[in-house]
Amino acid sequence: MEEAIAKLNSYRQSPRKVRMVASAVKGKKVKDAILSLKFLGKKAALPIEKLINSAQANAKERNLNIENLRIKEIRVDNGSILYRRGSASHGRAPLIRKRTSHIRVVLTDNEKISKRKGKLTELTKNK
Repeated sequence: MEEAIAKLNSYRQSPRKVRMVASAVKGKKVKDAILSLKFLGKKAALPIEKLINSAQANAKERNLNIENLRIKEIRVDNGSILYRRGSASHGRAPLIRKRTSHIRVVLTDNEKISKRKGKLTELTKNK
């Protein structure tokens, strides 16, 4: 099973916010995912779209079928945390944590994944 991988390290947005966008495109075909990201009103949509395009270019270099590409995995992990000091009353200086994210996209052209997902969604719809 051939795969194409792209990574984005130390993206300056919290993983919790990026995961919302990532879960919206997980398991979709690449064309559908890019189209839905264009109309999603989130800051993380643009970097994830660029990352998917980068993974698609990597797939093209590996001679994979571009038409059947599907997002097999999109993972958002915690990156390093930048610690800053804020100002508060009575001379205190509380910590401000500026979180970063590591994003990893895996594309595959395997049709078995899409067929399995289709069967799983049909089974859950019948319940």
